Amino acid sequence: MTTTTAPAEFLGHPKGLYVCFLTEMWERFAFYGMKAILVLYLIKHHGFSDADGYLLMGTYAGLAYALPLLGGMLADRYLGMRKAVVFGGVLLVLGQFGMAWIGTPIDGGTRDETAVQVMYASLALIAMGVGFLKPNVSTIVGRLYAENDPRRDSGFSIFYMGINVGAVLSSFIVGYVGENISWSYGFALGGLMMAVGLVIFVLGQPHLLGQAEPADPTRLRERALGGLSREWLIYLGALAGVVAVWQILQTRIDFAPLNALLGGHQVTLTELVAVVAGTVLYGWFTWLMFSGIDRVARGKMILLMVLTTVSALFWGLYEQSYGPWVTLADRAMDRSTFGFVWDASQTTAIGAAFVILMTPFFVWLWPRLNRAGMNPGYAAKFAWALVFCGGSFGVLAFAAANPGNDGLVSLWWLILAYAVLVLGEMALSPIGLAAVTSLSIPRVVSTMMGAWFLFSAFGEMIAGRLGTMAEVAPGPDGVISAAEALAVYAPFFTQMMWIGLGAGLAMFIATPLLNRLLRAD
Repeated sequence: MTTTTAPAEFLGHPKGLYVCFLTEMWERFAFYGMKAILVLYLIKHHGFSDADGYLLMGTYAGLAYALPLLGGMLADRYLGMRKAVVFGGVLLVLGQFGMAWIGTPIDGGTRDETAVQVMYASLALIAMGVGFLKPNVSTIVGRLYAENDPRRDSGFSIFYMGINVGAVLSSFIVGYVGENISWSYGFALGGLMMAVGLVIFVLGQPHLLGQAEPADPTRLRERALGGLSREWLIYLGALAGVVAVWQILQTRIDFAPLNALLGGHQVTLTELVAVVAGTVLYGWFTWLMFSGIDRVARGKMILLMVLTTVSALFWGLYEQSYGPWVTLADRAMDRSTFGFVWDASQTTAIGAAFVILMTPFFVWLWPRLNRAGMNPGYAAKFAWALVFCGGSFGVLAFAAANPGNDGLVSLWWLILAYAVLVLGEMALSPIGLAAVTSLSIPRVVSTMMGAWFLFSAFGEMIAGRLGTMAEVAPGPDGVISAAEALAVYAPFFTQMMWIGLGAGLAMFIATPLLNRLLRAD
């Protein structure tokens, strides 16, 4: 990284960090606000089953996290991060406002198919928009710091807090508006705030210090096909990709042997696309390892790929908080505290609120441990993340198996579960973003940021599949009782607990070997 002027700072960090902070905050407001109400909207408004709702959530969110691999590559080679973020923001605004057209609710088994198709198209716009915006705004943050700047981890923790400020605001506000006023107004509110984030980014470009520009502007402007520049071909190709994603989201494949393995559910085309993308990524990574890079860089890249792969399992567990955790709150939880009754979708704000509360502590903790020579390595932090994630499910497993006298689970158990889960999140998510910018070879950093989000995509799809294990079928009267729901949730949460704890133990065992990859001798 090179700069021609000393970066302007605010509170000890480059001002560009706060431009990215606010852009990402409002983008995440839109994204998580929609996510908070999406499963409930699908089940209650369009009559989706639990399993179909969880699967669509997983496949849509999976694509939203897989496409950053493409967005990162295009930014590295052609667009630059600034143009990619602006284009992605425009797609996101269009998609969020498209979700606001909800049509008519299901009536006697008859679903408004036009509204459902508009929903699929809108989700496709959002997924493609995330693909262009998310990896590149994160990469810009990393480029604002010199290679060995000790503020990098703290900077990413601050940036990560922006994500969660958006998430907590959206869960409360969009959740309330969606459930109590109109699903349509809830989705439209997300589009409005995404537009605010886009304006902030455009106006704040001078603070990016030229670190987000195209690698070769002349090549980007060259005419490549039919008189169109490479830049416009990328934009038109992305719009064609939106049409493809629109169809992918609703396509399932009848492959009987694999269907049986997946509990009778058909394989989604999204899952096949993700597997192909992952295979291509591993193939590219293998080529890169033998492309003449030095041994130290090779060791860093191998460690980064291991961490990236492990993150998929963490997110597969974590994202249950937008599926079974929400339906647990809706069906079998006393959601009242201090005279206030939460909506089920609003409970998703608890995790983001804990991130905001814990961020100052972790911003202080990592440099303090580093000065004392006690800062855990990347691998150990990921091991702790998996252990805490498993522990959060242990809390809910106990609560579901031991409801109160009213037959309901207290909201305080969910609050405790989120507190434990977020300890794991703080040890993995902002640290993973920092690891990508620190361990990557400079020329592939955006691609590796895309790879990080691709494995988040795998996590989303894993979450969708795991969520089908928590499906609760309505009784003959179409009603699900609290007791029926808890009878399903208690063993499900127990299974998730053992997966998290077991994976964390395995990561601790592998930590000494992984740490050796960073040695220069």
